[in-house]
Amino acid sequence: MSKKPIIALDMPKEEEALTDRQKKYLDVCDEKLGFVPNVLQAYAWHSTKLEGFTALYNDLMLGDSGLSKLQREMIAVVVSSANHCYYCLTAHGAAVRQLSGAPKLGEQLVMNYRTAELDPKDRAMLDFAWNLTKDPVSIDDPDRQALRDAGWSDRDIWDISAVAAFFNMSNRMSAATDKQPNDEYHSMAR
Repeated sequence: MSKKPIIALDMPKEEEALTDRQKKYLDVCDEKLGFVPNVLQAYAWHSTKLEGFTALYNDLMLGDSGLSKLQREMIAVVVSSANHCYYCLTAHGAAVRQLSGAPKLGEQLVMNYRTAELDPKDRAMLDFAWNLTKDPVSIDDPDRQALRDAGWSDRDIWDISAVAAFFNMSNRMSAATDKQPNDEYHSMAR
């Protein structure tokens, strides 16, 4: 039985060679995780595209923010749940399990975040991310005010929105290319 490819598209092996820094980045991923995430492998055929993806991901998910790493991963999962993105639900569900130390929370966010016991601030954040994903045209001042009322600053609202927007883009790329998650994610933090 043949293994399903990382993505359904037959991309060139290497249209634009990776830089030494990008190769080192992939090596560090392999050292830290024990594998290179398929999302990175999917972009590795073109150094400019990999650079754009990783720069934005690293800024949004690891950069300075009023949102914790766990909160950003929670947004990734809730957006991916709304979009039914198999890749991101698997990968970022594992991250939520690992960062929270609560496997149940990871599964609740994947299936229906409303079943999770969340503090009001996180609930408001996830409600906003869900609504921004499902009905972006309906987002209005009362939606932003609800975040402020829950304790989020305008800078935080920007970050919540940017993380949600990034994962909407990433979910659509995953759907378009049938990107598959690494098998390792399924057993992480269980």
